[in-house]
Amino acid sequence: MKNTLLISNVMIVNHDKTPSKGDLFIDNGRIMKIGYGLSDKAEHYIDGKDKNWLLLPGYIDMHIHGSAGHDTMDATQLALHQMARSLVQEGVTGFLATTMTQSIEAIESALTNVAQFENSDEEAILLGIHVEGPYVSKKRAGAQPIEYIILPSIEQFVSWQKISKHRIKQVTIAPEVEGGFAFIEALKDLNVIASIGHSDATIEEVDSSVALGVRQATHLYNQMSPLHHRNPGVVGAVFLEDKVKVEIIADFVHNHPQAVNLAYRIKGAKGIILITDAMRAKGLQYGDYDLGGQTVHVSKDGAYLSNGALAGSVLTMEQAVKNIKAITNCSLQEIVAMSSTNAAEQLQLTTKGRIANGYDADFVLLDENLNVQKTICQGKVVYEK
Repeated sequence: MKNTLLISNVMIVNHDKTPSKGDLFIDNGRIMKIGYGLSDKAEHYIDGKDKNWLLLPGYIDMHIHGSAGHDTMDATQLALHQMARSLVQEGVTGFLATTMTQSIEAIESALTNVAQFENSDEEAILLGIHVEGPYVSKKRAGAQPIEYIILPSIEQFVSWQKISKHRIKQVTIAPEVEGGFAFIEALKDLNVIASIGHSDATIEEVDSSVALGVRQATHLYNQMSPLHHRNPGVVGAVFLEDKVKVEIIADFVHNHPQAVNLAYRIKGAKGIILITDAMRAKGLQYGDYDLGGQTVHVSKDGAYLSNGALAGSVLTMEQAVKNIKAITNCSLQEIVAMSSTNAAEQLQLTTKGRIANGYDADFVLLDENLNVQKTICQGKVVYEK
């Protein structure tokens, strides 16, 4: 009975099935049985009787810089552990530690640090690294420090992948910069997600990059050439490209609520990945914080640099889910797709993003208002409200 858990009387929600009431038996972090009226003896029990609880696959955040006063670029084990520990409070069971445009030394230090990281109990699982910059457009830098933006180098990236012990899973790149197309081709060969972002590309350049392997768009609308009827830009191009899934920061600061709704209407739930793009101030009081050596002022209006540029968010995945539900009236199944399944598929995680026999027991238990009640990671309750 080592590390066994029986969950009873919950509404089980997957992206491709009508939600149904049921029970689950979990052994050693894996789903062993799904049924109704299960009576297996277990070490731990959760009973949702009379509670209207919803059981969803745990949220996966593919784009998060920091949380709880810490940041990936701090390059300390403490930072990663504190981030991982804080994220379970919002239903996140897996994340990509995201770097940003900085000096080569700072980036390599962060990569080395992640390479050495091993998850402890009561933490969201660090699934890998998202390298955001430095291979981006100076015209669309946003909060990426312009002085550290460089041209893409396949040789450099291969060495970074080695330093990280092959934990880099996603790279944000502007395909139109010199060497961008060859770099995207190389990422495809290396089985790394090429995500178009911080880009001033034309629709033709985006189409070419998709043909070479781009499969994602980093924080849709933000720091990319906008949609214009005579120049559809990156936004128009990724709307039309079915092969490309778009990241969305549904905080209603980075994007107008109806811009989020528009993306949902065009891309559908299967084409959207909810992210937070959160920085270290998430979960903390309003005030001034550091982001890659820059001061960010955080208030109820969002997180901004002194020049007025948005600098990440303080959004939680819990709130992102509530926001997208409120503006689109999407189904629970679509929430699962946007918060977990699509990310798992992009990352080729064959045992995550779904509640099924043999899958990892990574769940978020919600009440009927989508408030996180419990987070379960690898079959263990890691957070209770």
